Amino acid sequence: QVQLVESGGGSVQAGGSLRLSCAASGSTSSLSAMGWYRQAPGNQRELVAIISLGGSTNYADSVKGRFTISRDNAKNTVYLEMNNLKPEDTAVYYCKVTRFWSHYWGQGTQVTVSS
Repeated sequence: QVQLVESGGGSVQAGGSLRLSCAASGSTSSLSAMGWYRQAPGNQRELVAIISLGGSTNYADSVKGRFTISRDNAKNTVYLEMNNLKPEDTAVYYCKVTRFWSHYWGQGTQVTVSS
């Protein structure tokens, strides 16, 4: 089993920045893809950014150029640097990691951006 603990959410004004962290513990050997998803009220959960074990990244079009995903494999932690935040970025952000054929989700952290 893999346990995930997220941190770094909060409330900011539009144009501000936040950095999310997600630390994995438990059976952390052989973690592969790590990613961030978000879900706004009334919407489906959507992919924000994902990073492979080798460091390849993919972003949702809506966050390209503003968000940066990174990982520290020694710490089993994935980060999401969010800059130039917009009100439409308001959502609960979840991290997700993959280990072999299993996927694990964090508990979510709220990000609120006011105009």
